[in-house]
Amino acid sequence: MTSTNRTPLRFSLLTFIVWLAVAAGIIFLLWQVITRISANKLPVSTTTPNLTQAYQTIAVNMAAQQTSSAAPTAMGNTPSPTTSPTISFTQAPPTALQSQNITSTPVSGNRTSTPPVLCDRAGAGNPIDVTIPDDSLVAPGQGFTKTWKLVNTGSCTWTTAYSVSFFYGDRMDGPESEALKETVLPAQSVEISIEMFAPQAPGTYQGNWKLMNPTGVLFGIGPNGDSPFWVRIIVPENPANTATVTPGFTPTFSTTGSPSPTATTTPPVQASGEISSIPGDSINLDTLTLNSGDEDLAYQVDSNNYHWLAPQIGALIGVYSSLEPFLEDCQSAGMSTAPIAVESLSVGTYLCYLTNEGRYGKALFTSIDPLTFTLTLDLLTWALP
Repeated sequence: MTSTNRTPLRFSLLTFIVWLAVAAGIIFLLWQVITRISANKLPVSTTTPNLTQAYQTIAVNMAAQQTSSAAPTAMGNTPSPTTSPTISFTQAPPTALQSQNITSTPVSGNRTSTPPVLCDRAGAGNPIDVTIPDDSLVAPGQGFTKTWKLVNTGSCTWTTAYSVSFFYGDRMDGPESEALKETVLPAQSVEISIEMFAPQAPGTYQGNWKLMNPTGVLFGIGPNGDSPFWVRIIVPENPANTATVTPGFTPTFSTTGSPSPTATTTPPVQASGEISSIPGDSINLDTLTLNSGDEDLAYQVDSNNYHWLAPQIGALIGVYSSLEPFLEDCQSAGMSTAPIAVESLSVGTYLCYLTNEGRYGKALFTSIDPLTFTLTLDLLTWALP
């Protein structure tokens, strides 16, 4: 009876051990499958992977597999070795940086596309000649008042410490300088008057003036703010035919007179000829060529549509008269680096110049096209002695 009762107990214990081994095997196989899946499907980061950390993680997983495979089962048997899974690690290509709207941060300091406004700057009023238009007829010795209208285009206020100052040319008994009689704020205009007297001798006379600040610095109008404003009159030979000076009257008048005596020897000519130029052109007065380099004279236009003949570095220019000058005349003529307004010239006016190579010359203002502002000059440059 004892043996009969023990047989079912042994059978039940053996059955339990078998089922336990089967369950352990199933668990082991499931663990292997899960390990392979997780190894082959590693999460890919959107950022650049840390290779060192990834290799360390793989090494730990492989070590854990080898340890688990070598452990004995509950039956005391060592399971057949399994091939370690081959894990292929593919480095994910670095993702492109997200595009950003990169804009330049402006540097502090009021950077603008327009140049800063200078302190002392003047512009021509509309009109600039309030009295005595260019080429007005004035009797010999007659007094007259020249009035200009100027605009303060700078950033500084013109106080009564500012003055109008004679620059060069014919002063015609006017003062060397005269203080402004009122304060002129930026963007305001002012009328400036100077008392003068016409010379006794017949001819064309032009005086050029500028403004002066309290420190003695001269400034004017034009594209660079350094050009003078002017007065030009004609004293006729026959005063009886000269009418009273009338503002706004611009006569057509040709001055005649005795030209300077011709020198005993005719000076050699370096170059001569007629040149037509448009605003923006530059003239080489030594070779009488346009825009060829080493120019002496630039033909410019400003914002007020005034046109200027501006000497370049080393060159000088000045208004002579309606009489043709000779070499000796231009050698003694008053010339400067100040630009000359084309609008201040009348057809038939002669100018004297000195090139940047030291050659004297003369220019006859022949014509200007009112539509294209093509300027035509008849030029002659004397050779060096």
